[in-house]
Amino acid sequence: MASELFIGLMSGTSLDGVDAALVTFDHTQQPQLLKTHFLPYPADLRTQILALQHPTTNELETTARMGNTLAYLYADAVNALLAAAQVGAGEVTAIGCHGQTIRHRPELGFTMQIGNAALLSELTGITVVSDFRSRDIAANGQGAPLVPAFHQDVFSSKIHNRAIINIGGIANITYLSKAGDVFGFDSGPGNMLLDAWIKQHLGLDYDADGQWASTGNTIDPLLAAMLNEPYFAAAPPKSTGRDLFNTAWLNHYLNESQHAAHDVARTLVALSAHSIANAIDQHCGQVDEIYLCGGGAKNKLLQRELQSLMDTTSIATTDQLGMGVDWVEAIAFAWLAKKCITKQTANLPQVTGAKGLRILGAIYQA
Repeated sequence: MASELFIGLMSGTSLDGVDAALVTFDHTQQPQLLKTHFLPYPADLRTQILALQHPTTNELETTARMGNTLAYLYADAVNALLAAAQVGAGEVTAIGCHGQTIRHRPELGFTMQIGNAALLSELTGITVVSDFRSRDIAANGQGAPLVPAFHQDVFSSKIHNRAIINIGGIANITYLSKAGDVFGFDSGPGNMLLDAWIKQHLGLDYDADGQWASTGNTIDPLLAAMLNEPYFAAAPPKSTGRDLFNTAWLNHYLNESQHAAHDVARTLVALSAHSIANAIDQHCGQVDEIYLCGGGAKNKLLQRELQSLMDTTSIATTDQLGMGVDWVEAIAFAWLAKKCITKQTANLPQVTGAKGLRILGAIYQA
């Protein structure tokens, strides 16, 4: 059993906390979720991570120390997960730790996720696999999205053409044709801009079910202007993050206009939905079924908006495929860790643009 247990840790661009998943792989090598744990980020930690998204004073030391802080937090998440599952650290082959993205600049040849994997291994006594994106970028790829290979393994159908849409801070799309083809890319902002906007105006971390945005009306000229962002028109392979879609980006389009805050919130939901729907129409061919995962899958307003734009396509969540929306990415990083440990390639050049298949991840042996 020891060789079959892996832990996946995911802390995404929404900065809400750490998703931890204990996963086993059966004889078919399909992941089976055994136990989960969520550890929220303290408010001050979230603020400090946000500050690191842009150049700051004494940035190198601040980043390194924040990496150590995250390692301790990740270790707490792992220990709580193991305690709940009544599993010892020695029974786990490896932890797949995505780390916290601070910069993602594939056009400049680098990406940075912090979390000090060496320290995490010391704190838990478990081998840690991290830095999954750098090897793909070194091979001239985008280093993202990485989950389409996992989606292909667990969600593909021989009957239906499917799109799997992960809506976190950024939204990414995986197209899985019934013929076996797979394609994927980041479509643009998911929850990121709406989260920042509601934090600024109501002091909340996110708009639960889109309730606040539901009280507003879409500002059509603002939506049209934002949809003219060149990223949306760019052809895949492409990936993005907070380096582009941030408060400064939004303020550029607002241009000191006096819009009601809840109307801007409603427009940001429309932006996410339209950019996803447009991307599917432009790049994914025929789609019979759409399955949502990530935090944005719980935003009922966003789901309704997307359904209205794609009224002939069935939209559901990955819960209906047997995998809870909150845990898809954490399970994916357990899967990626297993791929690395067993020396199997895990990137998809047709997705990232890399010049070939590569084994992803750096191993910190316990």
